[in-house]
Amino acid sequence: MLKQRILTAIVLLAILLPALFYPSHVPLACVMLALIAAAAWEWARLNGYGSRLSLFVGLETFVLCVLSWWLGLLEQSLLPVWIFASAAWVLGGAALLRAAVPGWPRVPRGLRLVGGLLVLWVAWLAVVKARMIGINFLLSILVLVWVADIFAYFAGRAFGLRFTRNKLAPAISPGKSWEGVWGGMAGVVVLALAWVWADAAAQPAVVSLYTRLADRGWWLLLIGVVFLAAMSVVGDLVESLIKRSAGAKDSSALLPGHGGVLDRVDALLPTLPIAMMLAFL
Repeated sequence: MLKQRILTAIVLLAILLPALFYPSHVPLACVMLALIAAAAWEWARLNGYGSRLSLFVGLETFVLCVLSWWLGLLEQSLLPVWIFASAAWVLGGAALLRAAVPGWPRVPRGLRLVGGLLVLWVAWLAVVKARMIGINFLLSILVLVWVADIFAYFAGRAFGLRFTRNKLAPAISPGKSWEGVWGGMAGVVVLALAWVWADAAAQPAVVSLYTRLADRGWWLLLIGVVFLAAMSVVGDLVESLIKRSAGAKDSSALLPGHGGVLDRVDALLPTLPIAMMLAFL
């Protein structure tokens, strides 16, 4: 299993890193098209659709993203999209987590399918739009999610249930603790402060999300990164809730040793549009 995880990670990095650092945003947009289409296929399967319809849903999502690109949506500010998606994630995520696993099947299956496809479409728009702004800007969002996850893991292992009696969401993800969440939030605050200092020292052509927030007030920077870390946890928990409802351990087996595409991008789905909203609101 470890060997599979390492080999899959090497292959993914060999594809993603050149696309990310290429002078144009086009290669990354194409790679993300493939990943989002695969995630849509997984989403349809998790919601009980058959293999043929799931393939159609993946193709449909691919076409939706390409059509948006062709129509020039990526050249627009898209601020209303980021605001609407952020509000939907905050309110919808809270409602889903409150209803827990038994509440998911009560949502009409068609609504689940359409909602998931819209979430994936907005995530594709956000990641490509962020890359069009600049590599430093996009990386600051991606690394925030990774740091939140890493710090949460180690804080949870070291301090889990030492300060609180209850786990974060035992019926959805038994391994997560409140101490892990707090550790992830502390990690992203340190990351943000260090990145703002690095931007000031290096004077890059395009500054990070953190510098954009800090320029409008340090209070906004701190609140913003803590909020993003919290929403990355919401994205992770929502996907875990849906997998438990479907009786699935992973969203698919597309990425050997890692599960599926949704398993790897779940925390980014709410974080990307919310970061775009915070940066340009």
